[in-house]
Amino acid sequence: MANKPKESVWDLLKTVIYAVLIAVVFRSFAYEPFHIPSSSMRSTLLEGDYIFVSKYSYGYSRYSFPFGLPLFEGRVPDRAPKHGDVAVFRLPREPKVDYIKRIIGLPGDRVRISDGKLILNDEVVKQERVDDFINRDGGVERPILRFRETLPNGRSYLVLDTDSYGRVDNTEEYIVPEGHYFAMGDNRDNSTDSRFNADMGFAKEEHVGFIPEENLIGRAEIILFSMNDEAEFAFWEVWKYPSMFRDGRFFVSLRQEERL
Repeated sequence: MANKPKESVWDLLKTVIYAVLIAVVFRSFAYEPFHIPSSSMRSTLLEGDYIFVSKYSYGYSRYSFPFGLPLFEGRVPDRAPKHGDVAVFRLPREPKVDYIKRIIGLPGDRVRISDGKLILNDEVVKQERVDDFINRDGGVERPILRFRETLPNGRSYLVLDTDSYGRVDNTEEYIVPEGHYFAMGDNRDNSTDSRFNADMGFAKEEHVGFIPEENLIGRAEIILFSMNDEAEFAFWEVWKYPSMFRDGRFFVSLRQEERL
């Protein structure tokens, strides 16, 4: 009888340890949740979206695991992203920072922007004007031009054009090196991405450049839910729940949001 309290504590501790191990394994090998903090992927992803990223889509690298432990080099197995994938990766100049962008260029591709138009391997990527995206920052509504962009492989998605004379609406040609990828945000004039690199004269704190394949974390698969800008609440304030969640953004497949 005297040993029961100690056994109970040990049983509880073992349960906690098992739960933590299961969570770490699931997060490392299956799916990892991420929160979207910026507007760079509007209107595909909004600030306040919570998404699941599949870790197995591109294989595993050191950054698939907690703390980025250098357990091995490269990717195992090595599965390449496809044009148009929305991918999470570690920022090359600051590997502790997670970024999310759309994969536009694969190794060997030539990428250029001319008057805001994407040119991939000398082919102007098709853009079709669709409805405006309504930006509601600060309680003021402002329409933003929205286009459907279709890559040569048939992958289609929506992009925004907020500025006809954006900083990177005209660029030199980028040639994607072997083992790297070129990524861009869907909110083209408000995204720091692979267009910003050391060779183009941008400030060091803006550098993104080409994405090493080792830095890929996984492919964004689903929006679990989304919380608006007014989502400041205490857990017990249940009466605020209906107004803090965005309608229509529960368990939304990002693959269904695109035309394949």
